[in-house]
Amino acid sequence: MFGSVLIAESAAAADIADTKAATGTKIFDELRFGASGSIQTGHDHEAGVFPEVEVLFNPFGYDPTDGWKDQLLRPRIHLGTSIGTTDTAATQVFTGLSWTLTHSNGIFTEAGFGGTVHTGNLDDWTKDGPMLGCRLLFHEYAGVGYNFDNHWSLMAQVAHSSHANLCDGPNAGMTRAGLLVGYKF
Repeated sequence: MFGSVLIAESAAAADIADTKAATGTKIFDELRFGASGSIQTGHDHEAGVFPEVEVLFNPFGYDPTDGWKDQLLRPRIHLGTSIGTTDTAATQVFTGLSWTLTHSNGIFTEAGFGGTVHTGNLDDWTKDGPMLGCRLLFHEYAGVGYNFDNHWSLMAQVAHSSHANLCDGPNAGMTRAGLLVGYKF
């Protein structure tokens, strides 16, 4: 009897594994790396280049071959960092949801929304760089890219972080533009 139960459990586990493999849903979906720079001017400009790394997870079953409605209904989760390389530049760790629309010619568009925590200047007017008011900010981005094949892509993006006047203090925000190379697993 014990052997029959063990065989039945093994068969059920195999059926579940086959179902997951058939759907093609992957939790860890894409790795991106690149660099950005501040596009703000004057006192709010952050000096230096910002190396960036981002991981996209796919728990909702996003499939780039689906129609645009299905692509919008299945966002991916992003988690990343943008590393400040000078004393006026803030390092950020951000997360949120990303919506990607893949077009038939290899071009894709993407938008993301979430939150970030940063190491930047909060309210010291004697320091260069934007005064950000609080440690937790909203983080949003928009980008356009090209899929070279099923694995490699290049994306240009503009990202912005600020608190939308929801906390006390200044709200200069951070706005950066850059390029990211992606590898889809």
